[in-house]
Amino acid sequence: MPVKVKKEKIRYVCQSCGFVSLRWMGKCGECNSWNSLVEELVPQHSVRSSKYAHRAVSPIQLSQVDFDEEQRIVTHSQEFDRVLGGGIVFGSVILLGGDPGIGKSTLMLQEGAALASRDFPVLFVSGEESVRQTKLRAARLGINSEHFYILAETNVNEIIGHIEKLQPKLVIIDSIQTVYQPDFESSPGSISQVRDCAFQFVQIAKNQNIPIFLVGHVTKEGYLAGPKVLEHMVDVLLQFEGDRNQFYRILRSVKNRFGSTREIGVFEMTEKGLEEVQNPSAVFLEQRKENISGSSVICTLEGTRPILVEIQALVTPTSFGMPQRTATGIDNKRLALLLAVLEKRVGLRLGMFDVFVNAAGGVRIEEPSADLGILISIASSFKDYVVDPHAIIVGEVGLGGEIRAVPQVEKRLDEAAKLGFQRALIPKFNLKGLTQNGSLKITGVDKVEEAIEEVLN
Repeated sequence: MPVKVKKEKIRYVCQSCGFVSLRWMGKCGECNSWNSLVEELVPQHSVRSSKYAHRAVSPIQLSQVDFDEEQRIVTHSQEFDRVLGGGIVFGSVILLGGDPGIGKSTLMLQEGAALASRDFPVLFVSGEESVRQTKLRAARLGINSEHFYILAETNVNEIIGHIEKLQPKLVIIDSIQTVYQPDFESSPGSISQVRDCAFQFVQIAKNQNIPIFLVGHVTKEGYLAGPKVLEHMVDVLLQFEGDRNQFYRILRSVKNRFGSTREIGVFEMTEKGLEEVQNPSAVFLEQRKENISGSSVICTLEGTRPILVEIQALVTPTSFGMPQRTATGIDNKRLALLLAVLEKRVGLRLGMFDVFVNAAGGVRIEEPSADLGILISIASSFKDYVVDPHAIIVGEVGLGGEIRAVPQVEKRLDEAAKLGFQRALIPKFNLKGLTQNGSLKITGVDKVEEAIEEVLN
């Protein structure tokens, strides 16, 4: 008599959006991406059977909820605290993403070791390096703490067991893509593994009031690897940016349930690890050359901090049939829009010229207040005129060539005055109710043509 073999259930999961199908399809029914469905075996035991998922709760009136200001763990780095909103909140789950080699593990080792003490044990779970490799990195950074524990493990059940035994005050998982649930047949890093392992860590953080850091990989497009739901599950999402060939790193808050999502922290990579930069404006401008065309200084606002950045532009005759439009640190679509404004409203014919724009220092600028500075840098390079080196330029540019107002202009002007600038070009609308700064000559402009004539000499 033939033996009946129990057929295992199979499902297909989209690697892009996490869509689940019971049959294979060439095209995902949710995000419409082709050949993105991957075969996975359905686990015999659901993760939801975990003891952390079965806590009976009852609804409670909002007015009856006890509320105190959330307690935060203050780290040794003011830049790190700024991005987190004032420190690490107990019971929070923080996801840190960034390119390989950017300094994610270094940052976590430094912050974890600095917090470790007798009353505050820290557990660092390394899924990518052995204990010896982690020790070598720590020795290179000058880190040595008796209460900083290292665990080289990738089985999520084993990790949870060590957390329950050690009872640490802070847990760091490096990285979430290397951790796996043995009940699943899929390999570590797959959508189901990342989603369910992260779910278990979220449950531990909330039930035991332990803050947990999850280090995440990124794809070649720069997005966090794994399902998009991972970003929704965590409380804080931090993005580590920068070029490995440069010294400076920028830690950006993308999502924060306990603070602002526009804050950034600036760090410098040295032989002894990451060191915070408390005055990034001075750092970004320290190598600026004053007598070169195509250079201007703008003031962008990142959260509550004004930062002065040099915008460099280079306009040269093209050697190809199609002119190049390249931007570093600035959105390419925004650059195309601003070039169209220059051609239509100002009359600069750039159709036969290559245009290169760069935000010096490796910072990425997303605020529209940099529009006017970008336009003036391009016009300066095109005409080969030097922009007044003692002027800062602030303003958003509309499609009609008008210059629109920007928020918190007084804070930007104060930062410029501290660094010795003598002149400021701002939108005319921002002059209303503006308290004059004695050390700055403030000029309001309404059109792009007027601004170009004002600063080019």
